Amino acid sequence: MKADKNSVTRSIKIARGQLDGILRMIEEDRYCVDISNQLLATQAILKRVNQEILHAHIRSCVREGLHTDEPNPKLEEALELLEKLIQ
Repeated sequence: MKADKNSVTRSIKIARGQLDGILRMIEEDRYCVDISNQLLATQAILKRVNQEILHAHIRSCVREGLHTDEPNPKLEEALELLEKLIQ
């Protein structure tokens, strides 16, 4: 992985902590809107981390793959991931 591992790891741990908190909120039968807000915050972290990883992948692996005349599986992989993000 070419993305900043410390940054990605820290963000994933924050998201994991938020998920644990959401589970507690559900178990405690907390207000639905509060739970929803926490879910949205967690999704935002995961989306940002995914974008960071994909940007690093495109800047390194895909860029390197473009310098060859052979079919580029890294480029196809990146395009498939971008399609999933759009959906």
